[in-house]
Amino acid sequence: MTIRILHVVGGMNRAGVETWLMHILCHIDRQQFQMDFLTHSSEACAYDEEILSLGGQIIPCLAPSQPWLYALNFQRILREYGPYDIIHSHVHHFNGYVLYLAKQAGVPIRIAHSHLDSSALEANRYWSRYLYRSVMKFLIARCATIGIACSKIAGADLFGVNWKTDPRWQHLYYGINLIPFEKPVDPMQVRSELNLPADAFVVGHVGRFDIQKNHEFLLKIFADVVRLVPQAYLLLLGEGVLQPKIKQQAIALGIANRVIFAGSRSDVPRLMRGAMDVFLFPSLCEGLGLVLIEAQAAGLPCIFSNVIPEEADVVKPLLKRLSLSQPISNWVDAVLSWQNQIPKIQQNEALKIVEVSPFNIEASVKRLEQIYRTEFSKNKTFYELQNVLSQDLCK
Repeated sequence: MTIRILHVVGGMNRAGVETWLMHILCHIDRQQFQMDFLTHSSEACAYDEEILSLGGQIIPCLAPSQPWLYALNFQRILREYGPYDIIHSHVHHFNGYVLYLAKQAGVPIRIAHSHLDSSALEANRYWSRYLYRSVMKFLIARCATIGIACSKIAGADLFGVNWKTDPRWQHLYYGINLIPFEKPVDPMQVRSELNLPADAFVVGHVGRFDIQKNHEFLLKIFADVVRLVPQAYLLLLGEGVLQPKIKQQAIALGIANRVIFAGSRSDVPRLMRGAMDVFLFPSLCEGLGLVLIEAQAAGLPCIFSNVIPEEADVVKPLLKRLSLSQPISNWVDAVLSWQNQIPKIQQNEALKIVEVSPFNIEASVKRLEQIYRTEFSKNKTFYELQNVLSQDLCK
């Protein structure tokens, strides 16, 4: 019997959660698990074609900011495309409303997935936002049959500080596809494609242009780096609403000719290994920071903010944590400490460490399949007992 799963996401563009879901879709047993995607956008997204080619469906459910209209759209989708055995929701606090609607529709397995510790971003918000979060967390507690967190702090953020005392809440690390990190890469060719000099010192970053990723601080760090190292370049991979603002900041800082906005890319591992010398990741908050795991698999020295969960520390010789409250000069010194320095561990050795960690996609898929099967088995047994009791009462 095929278990039918509907994943609820904003849109399937290239970002941490979405990339992980694509890794799952590519590696999961698609004879046993059918994965469809309910999105909050009707616009075409980067992963749409690949999802369709793998047998998944992309189903827009619009108007999430209009609860009544969204509810009508959601109910219609379940009637037209269902029934689904599992609703697996990835939209953080909005998970509460999604799973409330799923419960009302009779979906037996309802999963709230926490991918983020948003506490830093939520501080000092208006009372209306506080009320919204409180209501959504209440609905998650009442309507989720299971909760999954990518890290301890992500679990605490969505399920409460005592989340481990509730057997419904579980822990599942992201896994990454390691095959692209094994393929040979020609750095000269990669740098030539990006118009980077062969001897450039390249600071790299991967992340959507969103306040969470702290691009403004990143550019300030790099502005001081390039003053000390004239051959330095900054390679930014990703897209987002703040990109125009960051481009303007680069112009204002006088470093626009040293910052490369490479956009959304499908070959991130290749660019990490072929173009970057150092990976800089000064996020304001993260659930885990999947791209940091990828940077370690690429064998890159990583300098990142200490808000990143310690679970992400896999290849320790490559890692340097810094507080965002420290002066920019400390970050600059940390970046420059890797100039012309050979990493303490080779890329193939770093890859082996990631391979035997929980962040291998094979381990991640195996664990998720186990969760799905276990919950499906529980509900199957429950409904079989219900049918037996109903038949007995009708005799």
